[in-house]
Amino acid sequence: MAASPLAPLLKAPPDAIAAAARRVMARCDELARVSAAPGRIERVYLSPEHARVNRLAAEWMRELGMTTWQDAAGNQVGRIEPVTAADGGALMLGSHLDTVLDAGRYDGIAGVLIALEVVRLLRVQTDAGWRVPLPFAIEVIAFSDEEGTRFGKALLGSSAAAGTWNDAWWTLTDAHGVSLRQAFLEFGLDPSRVGEAARRPEELVGYLEAHIEQGPELDRSAEPLAVVSSIASARRFQLVVEGEARHAGGTPYDMRRDALLGASEAALAVERVCAGEHHIIGTVGQFDAFPGAVNIIPGEVRFSLDLRGEYDGSRDRVWDELSRDLDAIMGRRGLRWSAREVHSAPAVFCAPLLQDVIRVGIRSTLPVRSDEPPVIFSRAGHDGMALGAITDVGMLFLRNPDGISHHPDEAVSAGDVAHGIRALAESVLHLAAEPR
Repeated sequence: MAASPLAPLLKAPPDAIAAAARRVMARCDELARVSAAPGRIERVYLSPEHARVNRLAAEWMRELGMTTWQDAAGNQVGRIEPVTAADGGALMLGSHLDTVLDAGRYDGIAGVLIALEVVRLLRVQTDAGWRVPLPFAIEVIAFSDEEGTRFGKALLGSSAAAGTWNDAWWTLTDAHGVSLRQAFLEFGLDPSRVGEAARRPEELVGYLEAHIEQGPELDRSAEPLAVVSSIASARRFQLVVEGEARHAGGTPYDMRRDALLGASEAALAVERVCAGEHHIIGTVGQFDAFPGAVNIIPGEVRFSLDLRGEYDGSRDRVWDELSRDLDAIMGRRGLRWSAREVHSAPAVFCAPLLQDVIRVGIRSTLPVRSDEPPVIFSRAGHDGMALGAITDVGMLFLRNPDGISHHPDEAVSAGDVAHGIRALAESVLHLAAEPR
């Protein structure tokens, strides 16, 4: 890919990039204090904390001269127009501001703040106000519910933006029995207008997201940045194993139909099968036995299964193999099992052009190197999975020391954030130079 004629526009000195990185780190700390739980980070969809971080994000967007609005699904958006009046659509940058329970402070959040710093680097002052010298506008979007923590359905905010909202979701309830519809109303949103959040494909140039890697590949290879090739396909199930609850002392082993032992063997089968498959990850994250008394053989166990893979076909073949294994396990133990699929998402492959501009952005940012930047398949889900329904998607990964995420020890360095800011800005400039 040829050098961008717009590249000279990005002449920010290293101390300006370093200051931008420090601002990102400080604002991650500031947002971490907006939490529903003392001593830990908890920020879920349509909560008072969601409203507070949207207000903060809107304030930071307006500081950059952006027009701001909260869309009909609760996503916070800022837009800065191009210098020219021609309508070239908008390049969307962003990530999410919601969290899991007891979260880290960078998952999603760093991506939103890095996007804002890219706008700061690229904007120019004109008679009409702040503009970007590009053939398209830039929108920064802070998605409202990537994690699915409150209602059990991930990507609600980005699904609304992609126009793929499903009205069946309105009956979803949180742990307190509050329905999604009721939560919309309490937040000040109108459920009947959620369709207004949908974007049209012709409005968008593409979607770029910077995100910490939620794994150790970059850390192990001592690389600060990577191009993302694709986002994992995913299927999630709620499984039930049924046996017979009987007296723990009075029931001999040859008469036991212990649902806990059968479910435990099933969980071990998940590890065995998935560990033998390339790029397939299976996780049992929830496991509950009933009736749950110390002196009663468990008569029922409910557990979750999260399956992820680089390709839909291999992921589905693993599920078929696991199903056969569960048939054998439960048949041998005199148990019954059933599964309900609660989430399914196909793999999303990042657009070749967007992979190329991110690759060039990384090469423009880091010291001269003979090899190409690393390319990583994302085993974690992201809002780009939903946005891929309406526009091209590209992602940039930042190194995460030790690869830990969804945990308070999640980390990223200010130095790597500085690299990420510059690489994403360079990527935008190279995209602007591409014929459209």
